[in-house]
Amino acid sequence: WKITHHHSSVRPADAAPPPTPEEMLPVARDNFKRWNDALQTKNPKTVASLYSNSELSFLPTVSPEHIKKIDSTQEYFEAFVLKNPFGTITDDSVAVVDNGNGYLHSGMYTFELGDANNRTPVAARFSYVWEKVGNEWKIGHHHSSVRPPQPEGSSAPAQEAPAAKAAPSASAK
Repeated sequence: WKITHHHSSVRPADAAPPPTPEEMLPVARDNFKRWNDALQTKNPKTVASLYSNSELSFLPTVSPEHIKKIDSTQEYFEAFVLKNPFGTITDDSVAVVDNGNGYLHSGMYTFELGDANNRTPVAARFSYVWEKVGNEWKIGHHHSSVRPPQPEGSSAPAQEAPAAKAAPSASAK
């Protein structure tokens, strides 16, 4: 008997563990800032470019539609950016999925809407699922809804997420 082929190599080291929620939270807040900054451009195509082209699920705050296509996402933002939106996260958390190639970012935010001299705050709830597509983070799921009022006799915890705030651009002031 002769050995006709033999292969020997070093066994690869175990893969690095996925990031913890605490490690992923700054990434989530940075991606929220990218999204909020895209709103400040008032260009619906710029905002829509942050969403996934496949398997999209978008349940916007001020639409009865379940948006599943990027062109419909862009159509939604054509009207929304005209409201001069600026969002500030007031409470958030992150759950890591797919070994760190995705995460669920959920919580509360407040949007200022309207012209500079007549801004209206709108408190809302949000959830985003961001997925790594190549080297970019894309939104695969986004749900936003107006926060219902607190039941009488209860108080909501006021938690601020200072790292998630973005300074309004000159056009949003």
